[in-house]
Amino acid sequence: MASEQDVLTALRAVPGPDGRTPLPESGAVSGVSIRDGKVYVSIAIDPARAAAMEPMRAAAEIALRKISGVSSALVSLTADRAPPKAPPGPAKAPAARTIGIPGVANIIAIASGKGGVGKSTTAVNLALSLAALGWRIGILDADIYGPSLPRLLGLSGRPHSEGRVMTPLEAYGVKAMSIGFLVAEDDAMIWRGPMVMGAIQQLLRDVAWGELDCLVVDMPPGTGDAQLTLAQNVPLAGAVIVSTPQDLALIDARRGIAMFNKVEVPVLGIVENMSYFICPHCGGRSDIFNHGGARREAERDGAPFLGEVPLHMDIRERSDSGRPVVATDPEGPHAKVYRDIASQIKARLEKGGTMRAPPKIVIE
Repeated sequence: MASEQDVLTALRAVPGPDGRTPLPESGAVSGVSIRDGKVYVSIAIDPARAAAMEPMRAAAEIALRKISGVSSALVSLTADRAPPKAPPGPAKAPAARTIGIPGVANIIAIASGKGGVGKSTTAVNLALSLAALGWRIGILDADIYGPSLPRLLGLSGRPHSEGRVMTPLEAYGVKAMSIGFLVAEDDAMIWRGPMVMGAIQQLLRDVAWGELDCLVVDMPPGTGDAQLTLAQNVPLAGAVIVSTPQDLALIDARRGIAMFNKVEVPVLGIVENMSYFICPHCGGRSDIFNHGGARREAERDGAPFLGEVPLHMDIRERSDSGRPVVATDPEGPHAKVYRDIASQIKARLEKGGTMRAPPKIVIE
């Protein structure tokens, strides 16, 4: 089995960012992970030189694949370290690196301020609803630490790859990609931030998505590395915020809205998930997590309110079994709720036109 020392020894044959110093001695290797014969390496670079560093990245992958016992290698370029300070002069905004995804007309993020609000279930059912409305749809699971897309779509197995490019798996007419297809379900992803950011970029740019009207990105909860990586590197058409109605969840949803506003990504709307509960026995309604909080938050922030999704056993049971309610009970009341929300998102994307350029984020 390959060791970290084997990895560093192999990388000595690759010149670092300056073109002379061996890569391990250049200080640019910011992360190494080895698991079951798979090697993951992240290299920190000045993002303005991303295109020029691509041959170095490719050479590093070739060198790693030659190590005995290594079945695959993934090398990612990250902006983990800031470039040296420039001489005093007029302030200049750093150039953002655009990850082009040919053939993809819109990319939207499904996000939440905190975990446990049903964001992934919402993302999958909205993706399927957009497909039911006639769009060609892909869905990317960007939650590296807790990927749930394989279970929600009932998918297993590894994507086929040709060289660096992977072919996404498909379920219910939707193309899907997740780190969960590449690791065991109970395997802990103990990665530092730069490696997470690099993995997300690889899942975006090294997948044969083909022609899509929309790529739905299921974001991890919070406002951390993954969200900023996408906002800085991908021309997002907008974000949908998912929250439950209670105050604790709305506080974090507010942070998510503020983050997308700060990086100039339009908020397409807010969804109130687990909005109410209808007892299957007596038919009585209970507002377990309060009710109407997301609508009030939308009004407060001037964002569209997209709709209410109930807390219902059928949604949960079908999600756990990999049979999303929109696909397996398309005429049911819950599928209609998701389709109504998706139709609003589709209308806003069609009205807004093509994707905007990624913003330049400057911290002063």
